[in-house]
Amino acid sequence: MNPLLGSQFPTLALREPLPLTRHPAAVYLRSLSPGSRPTMQQALDTIASKLTNGECDAMTLNWAALDYQHTAAVQAALLETLSPASVKKMIAGLRRVLKEATRLKLMDSETYTEAIDLPKIKDSCKLKGRALTGVELARVMADCAADPTLQGVRDAALIAILRGGGLRRAEVVKLELKDFNLETGALQVRQGKGGKDRMAYLPEGAIPYLENWLLHRGNQPGPLLCPIYKSGRIAFRHMTPQAVLLIVQKRAAQAGVEQFSPHDFRRTFCSDLLDAGVDIVTVQKLAGHSSPITTAKYDRRGEETKRKAVQQLKF
Repeated sequence: MNPLLGSQFPTLALREPLPLTRHPAAVYLRSLSPGSRPTMQQALDTIASKLTNGECDAMTLNWAALDYQHTAAVQAALLETLSPASVKKMIAGLRRVLKEATRLKLMDSETYTEAIDLPKIKDSCKLKGRALTGVELARVMADCAADPTLQGVRDAALIAILRGGGLRRAEVVKLELKDFNLETGALQVRQGKGGKDRMAYLPEGAIPYLENWLLHRGNQPGPLLCPIYKSGRIAFRHMTPQAVLLIVQKRAAQAGVEQFSPHDFRRTFCSDLLDAGVDIVTVQKLAGHSSPITTAKYDRRGEETKRKAVQQLKF
């Protein structure tokens, strides 16, 4: 285990605060979508803390003072405790902050080029998450149907969107009533990952779950899905992504299904569409991925699908 990085370097704290318009981390964070900002803020705080033995966070670190020895050391330290995928995202944020420092004339181009020239991070061979089977999905939906409270109706609608539309949980909680078309099953996803808008669609079998929820919710403008008080009264405000996670965990436990995450519904969504013969570019657009390469990583169809695929070959 490496010692704390802060003990290796002189102080990297800013001598005096920078205006937000001149602060490279602040400028970078403002360029992100509201949904992505908290995650990257936390990542930059972690990097700053490791570099200074807890002395600094993202706003008090002097990012322009970093060079290759700092960036290489912090990447190595992060890899000791975090997954390669997580470290890749954090280092990508670090690179963007240093790029802003260069644009703001706080760091020279040569130092920037050297600082971002880091060893390649090797991905873990094991895929994250899993796809749910048809039996598992049926059991989870049956658990919602057996719930006599309004939470059962709401949770069935939530799962119908996660599984049927492939939305991220952060996208689901931002949906407004006006974003759903009951006749076509269309969902207008606003400010998804990367700040992009897209149109998603629910399969016909998922629409009745939304229709049932709307009979209870009514047509009052506001969030499509809402928290529900213990009394059964609907709170017309947005749910949180954390609430979605807890609901999914509760339903899995009650249905006697192996635990899964809300994101596993996206993996199931992509895998099932690919298994149905939908081309990967269309699946990419429906999932809101920036590249088909990302979509391919969501494929959890397993060996049986590959075995069946080669049976199509003539011999």
